[in-house]
Amino acid sequence: MNIGQAARQSGLSAKMIRYYEAIGLLKVASRTDSGYRLYSEQDLHTLAFIKRSRDLGFSLEEVGKLLTLWQDRQRASADVKALARRHIDELNHKIEELAGLRDTLQDLVEHCHGDHRPDCPILKDLASGGCCK
Repeated sequence: MNIGQAARQSGLSAKMIRYYEAIGLLKVASRTDSGYRLYSEQDLHTLAFIKRSRDLGFSLEEVGKLLTLWQDRQRASADVKALARRHIDELNHKIEELAGLRDTLQDLVEHCHGDHRPDCPILKDLASGGCCK
């Protein structure tokens, strides 16, 4: 199938497929005599794997490691589990950071009168860089 068909079936854009090929996550596609890329069913499975991994928030580097593990039938599942656990730890850290940002912004919103007065603690905090209230 051509790149447009592969894009439709995988849910990825043609641009992303070309990018994944360029960075080595997807093997270089074979070409027709006129230069069009051709993708196999196995390529579609790889694209689905990449898409699902990215949907779960894995970095491109982590996706590369997961692909290597997926393709290695002799791999230990402990290696996959360790990589997934590290990713969970990173996600938990990001969640904590986002919760802190939300709480700070919530506090600022609660202290803003939101009326006709020009005084605004939100803008005051942004202008001060968050150092002074």
